[in-house]
Amino acid sequence: MPSIRKIIDLSQPVYHNCPGWPTYEMVDVRYEAIYPNDGYTAERIQMNVHTATHLDAPFHFYPEGKTIEQIPIDRFQGEAVPVDLFGIAADTPIGVEHLEPYKDVVRSGDIVLLCTGWGKKRGYTNEYYHQWPYLSGEGAEWLVDHKVKGVGLDGLSIGGWGMEKAVPPHEILLSNEIWPLEELYLTEELFTEERWFLCAFPLKLKGFGGAPVRAVAMVFD
Repeated sequence: MPSIRKIIDLSQPVYHNCPGWPTYEMVDVRYEAIYPNDGYTAERIQMNVHTATHLDAPFHFYPEGKTIEQIPIDRFQGEAVPVDLFGIAADTPIGVEHLEPYKDVVRSGDIVLLCTGWGKKRGYTNEYYHQWPYLSGEGAEWLVDHKVKGVGLDGLSIGGWGMEKAVPPHEILLSNEIWPLEELYLTEELFTEERWFLCAFPLKLKGFGGAPVRAVAMVFD
C-alpha cells in the first residue's frame, strides 16, 4: 500500500465559548467526572452541530432532503483542489471569475477548497463574524456544472452573512447533493501540491442536517 508522505489537519478546534455562528448559543464544555472524585475524567459538551469545522447535508435547507447519516460514506473523501484566494477582500462574493482559472484542474468528483485565509482570523471580531468572503450563487452553479462532490471554505459558512448571501449557494449546492464543508483552517501549505486526498468524515448523527468533521488532507507516495 502507498504510504502517506504529507498530512495536514484542516480543522478548527472546539472548546468552551469558541467562536461560532452569531445567532447560536455558544459552546458549553464542562467536566462531568474528575479524577480526584471518580478515578477518571469525562467531559460534557453542548453545542450546535454547525459549529467549528462541520459539514452540511441537504436536510439543513430541505425538509425532505437527506440527513447526514443517509449520505454514502464514500462521498466524504476524494481528491481535492485548493483554490488560491488569499488576499481576497472582506465580504467578497467568490464567483466564476475566481473559479474559472481552475477550469482545467477541477475534475468531476473533486472536492474544491476555497482558501481565503479567513481561518487564521478566527476570533470574536466583526470581521470574522460578519465579513468573511463567501461563495456566490453563480460560483455555486459553476461547481455544479463541473460536477464536484464537495466544496470547503474557511469562513463561518459557504454563504455570507445575511439571508440574501447565505441562501443561494446553500440551496444550489445542497439541491445537487454537493456538500459544503465550513469553517476550515486552510493555509498556504496546501499550495505545495496541486492536488490532495481529503477525508472529511462527519459524526454519524441520525436525522441531523449537519455534523462536526475532522478534516484532513493527505498526499501519498
